Amino acid sequence: MKKALVENWALFLGMLMLMVANGLLATLLTIRGNGLGFSDLTISIMQACYPFGALAGTLIAPRLVERVGHIRVFSALASLVSISAIIHLLTGDPISWSGMRFLAGFCYPGLYVITESWLNAKSKNHIRAQVLSIYFVIQLIGPAAGTALVGLPDPSGNLLFGIVSILISLSIVPLLLSGNRAPEYSAPERMPATKLYKISPMAVSGIVLMSIAVAAWYISLPLYALRQGFTPAQASGALVVALTVGALVQYPIGWISDHTDRRYVVIGLASVTVFAGLWMAADVSPSRTMIGFSVIAAATLPVYSILVAHANDQLTAGQIVPASGTMVFLLNIGLFGGTLIGPNTISMADGRGLQILLIGVSAVVVALAIIRRLKVAAPEDTGALQAVGIIGVAHPGVLQAESWVAFEERAKLDPEIDEES
Repeated sequence: MKKALVENWALFLGMLMLMVANGLLATLLTIRGNGLGFSDLTISIMQACYPFGALAGTLIAPRLVERVGHIRVFSALASLVSISAIIHLLTGDPISWSGMRFLAGFCYPGLYVITESWLNAKSKNHIRAQVLSIYFVIQLIGPAAGTALVGLPDPSGNLLFGIVSILISLSIVPLLLSGNRAPEYSAPERMPATKLYKISPMAVSGIVLMSIAVAAWYISLPLYALRQGFTPAQASGALVVALTVGALVQYPIGWISDHTDRRYVVIGLASVTVFAGLWMAADVSPSRTMIGFSVIAAATLPVYSILVAHANDQLTAGQIVPASGTMVFLLNIGLFGGTLIGPNTISMADGRGLQILLIGVSAVVVALAIIRRLKVAAPEDTGALQAVGIIGVAHPGVLQAESWVAFEERAKLDPEIDEES
């Protein structure tokens, strides 16, 4: 662990600042937009521009890195995101804010691709697991820390946007000052979603649906809490608690999914979301907000990584990298839909619209998982699940996929290599 930190400190520090900034900005815009009088529809469209931009970014950013190199692209993209944060500060209209969310969504996938590919290239086999573990910890604590910063006193309204811009600008510095040379990089080929669906219909359908659910509550929770009478600090605090709970359950649930049919775990988690939604719909009092959304976070956040692992269990080593890019693309489609729909449901059905949305989406996932389990047995050999980030931060991509391919290739050459090694 110490060696992994020493060899990759610059990238870890830069990624931590990026994730804190992204988590802070996503929550800040919802709360500030509500304060400026933006309607629920306006906030949802503005926030949905981020995953919409990410759809383009996941396709274009890897090609940019391949063409002009890691450091140039990282510096350019980070500068653009920093500028977007300042423009949010200087303006207060939904059109400019939506444009800047699109720009940030376009840039962040490139920043993640660069960091992940660099880490993978610089990590030797005997410390790769340590590098992954540190990277996953950063993925989980970064957005929670950023969201917590929303509660800082900011009488002028300038401080928090300034912190976002400063963190993004500073994230470039460790990379530029580190002695590591940029690795060679080739943009991976993509697997069509139709082909991946033939291999794993559960993964494709489940990723899109559960991403809708996660984006819906993640973007809507601060707004929902404000409507319940919470202060901005309390609203961001509710999101911090939900994210923290969701982070804590990732590894225990991952362990369970490694020792049973992963679809059983998906059925269980989606069912918990249904019951939590029903519990919150039965009584919409503020006292249920913190507990209810914490349970929903714990039940929805791990599902994506489980579905990725379920798909990888059925893929060959050569298919994992291109399939990873396709699954990230599907993830952003779901995030776009959930972000666009979620805030608009808050005021529906006497304040129960968001709960009904989560109940409906989760119930469909339960039904799909049961049908697939009845039709197809679980794969005989399953790989280990890798915990992944949450909305607004890095998602599984080059590092996770290539690390898994490297492990499988080494395992073929040396039968004595097991999963723990």
